[in-house]
Amino acid sequence: MPEQFDAILLLSFGGPEAPDEVRPFLENVTRGRGVPPERLDAVEEHYQHFGGVSPINARNRELVAAIAARTELPVYFGNRNWGPFAEDTVREMAEDGVARALVFATSAYGGYSACRQYHEDISRARDAVGDAAPELVKLRHFYDHPDFVRANADAVRTAWAQLPEDRREAARLVFTAHSIPTSADAAAGTPADGGHRYSRQVAEAAALVAAEVGVDEFDVVWQSRSGPPQVPWLEPDIVDHIDDLHAKGVPAVVVAPVGFVSDHVEVVWDLDNEAAERAAEHGMGFARAATAGPDPRFADMVVELVREHSDGVPARRLGTGPSAGCTRNGAPCAVDCCVPQRRPARPS
Repeated sequence: MPEQFDAILLLSFGGPEAPDEVRPFLENVTRGRGVPPERLDAVEEHYQHFGGVSPINARNRELVAAIAARTELPVYFGNRNWGPFAEDTVREMAEDGVARALVFATSAYGGYSACRQYHEDISRARDAVGDAAPELVKLRHFYDHPDFVRANADAVRTAWAQLPEDRREAARLVFTAHSIPTSADAAAGTPADGGHRYSRQVAEAAALVAAEVGVDEFDVVWQSRSGPPQVPWLEPDIVDHIDDLHAKGVPAVVVAPVGFVSDHVEVVWDLDNEAAERAAEHGMGFARAATAGPDPRFADMVVELVREHSDGVPARRLGTGPSAGCTRNGAPCAVDCCVPQRRPARPS
């Protein structure tokens, strides 16, 4: 049944926008996770390589503008780890008289970091504002929405066309997403559903995009692991996989970051630098597909997700997994859904 809403909140991860913001941002991201300072030093160098500015906030502001151009509802922007912080944005919404809003989180998937932590962000922001906080309804996962799939598919086609003609036919399509600990993936979703919701949704999204492109064979690999070496994470890593493809005689790769909505430092560094350089060392052709966020269909999708609530528009899905991610005021999808894993202790 259609409901009345006063606004839309775009909720994202956040990123630094000046060199002196990098270290405080990284400390926010890793607080309580036992990440060694030397690991932060290495990641800080990646950010400083790009002038200390992550592209994610700029891309999100562009998305806010694109959504605002498609709806009469005001669109607000808040982050988990850097300004504008979600708490400040929800306070602004309350001061503007917003009573009920829909929340679009910039993650297509389930899992603790990909979904439940956004519920926690919503709950924390409402607690910070108090009784005046608006009711906040998070929109569902969209990994299998036709517009998301087709935007990714067209990005793959564009990237494929960038390869030398003599290598296109034999190029391998490789999808990437952010790696997480295998224990966190096992806990993603509910025990009754078998867990592994994150990796299963990534695999299904990759299969849907590949089918749209017309490719039968492809790979799903991972990137950007940051935990201590004794903790198992989803594998293989994209760079290791390029080594394996080279050993098998594959002449070129098209890498599609289907696990990400927009470019940020991890996408640009891990793919456009490390993965591209490894392919070049092997003499392989390399092309990286764009993320889906800047595609106009992505903003169309966000507005359609909003209209599922405001106008009763039927949900469009291409996948077979359960539809999840939509709750009110920061409640988890289920009590036992995507339970956060105990953070590994910092190595001594």
